[in-house]
Amino acid sequence: MLQPLKSGPELIQEIDRTITATPTLWWLGQSGFIVRFASITFYVDPCLSTATGRRRLIAAPLKGSEIRHADMILATHAGHLDAPAVAEMLAASKTAKLVLPKSAANSAHAAGIPYERMTTTDADLRIEYFKDNLYGRVYAIPSAHPQLDWTGTGGYPYLGYLIRFGRWTIYHAGDCVLYEGLADRLRPFNVSVALLPIGGRNFSVSDAAQLAGDIGAGWIVPMHYGTFGVDNGEENNFIAHMLGQRPELQFKVFRCGERWTVPED
Repeated sequence: MLQPLKSGPELIQEIDRTITATPTLWWLGQSGFIVRFASITFYVDPCLSTATGRRRLIAAPLKGSEIRHADMILATHAGHLDAPAVAEMLAASKTAKLVLPKSAANSAHAAGIPYERMTTTDADLRIEYFKDNLYGRVYAIPSAHPQLDWTGTGGYPYLGYLIRFGRWTIYHAGDCVLYEGLADRLRPFNVSVALLPIGGRNFSVSDAAQLAGDIGAGWIVPMHYGTFGVDNGEENNFIAHMLGQRPELQFKVFRCGERWTVPED
């Protein structure tokens, strides 16, 4: 099993000491990211436990119980909710809330997460967060996996999130394929970094690059590969495509546990 670049208390210490003028990200493997701006720390789709039963190719960089600084935990859909890890995170991070699609709330509760620690959302809704005189916003965007699957009672079961701090916006697509109207939804947010899934039933590498170009994203970051099951080398295909076909686009490929600060314009 491969080991993260940083993990455990060393990684926690690095996160806590990171204060930057632009957002800083760490990759947790699969679709998991830490997004930190100044003293605000969000976790998106952290899959850290062994409860899923899937064979890990990369060891989890953190345990849920080690995470005491989370301000918000975002789950893009029920399939990306690692309930045992999130329950540990919520127990350790006393004021954190779990943000998730409203259709996933009952299954999250059945898995041991109290309703009072949840904030449910749906497409075109906004969640606001204040801390230390800082202001963050999270907007929900429908994701298609592989369809949008909207229902009148449940809304959209698959969501992407636009995490906005000041003029910087991080788009995390969750599980998604390209669908008509997605670029139109994203373009007004002036996306700084697009985190796009290229493994499994998600974007093809060319579709991910096309979307990033269509919305004018400052950076594109691939995700959802190389962590569970079989490593199909999606990141190598991504790098080859970007260098050969889309040299005008800036991209970043993470190592698990690696820190990256979004460059200033």
